[in-house]
Amino acid sequence: MLNLNSVMLGSMQQKVMAAFYEKVFGKKPDMVEGEWTGWMVGSAFFTVGTHSEMIGVAKEPGRMMFNLETKEVKEEFARIKAIPGAVVVKEPYDMGGAWIATLADPDGNYFQLMTPWESK
Repeated sequence: MLNLNSVMLGSMQQKVMAAFYEKVFGKKPDMVEGEWTGWMVGSAFFTVGTHSEMIGVAKEPGRMMFNLETKEVKEEFARIKAIPGAVVVKEPYDMGGAWIATLADPDGNYFQLMTPWESK
């Protein structure tokens, strides 16, 4: 069985992205090494670093998204959309009893806020 344990996000504007995600996660990084910054977010490690082949904004920002679970989707959405560089893609909406909202970071990468998954 596989276990997803980390997400790496490459950017040409590492400092901007690191400052943005520090505000999204609401805490200082757990790791800073050279041009890489990382946070433990739940049970996964999230890193942002310089990648020489990433130029401009994401060309297909919805191709790969990551989800951040929260029981307070509407409140977290309001907080994060106020962070400089955040872009609202889709306001919070109800999807069969679960709330989802989609935002983009300064590089245009999409991420979602979602109600925790509960198996029935």
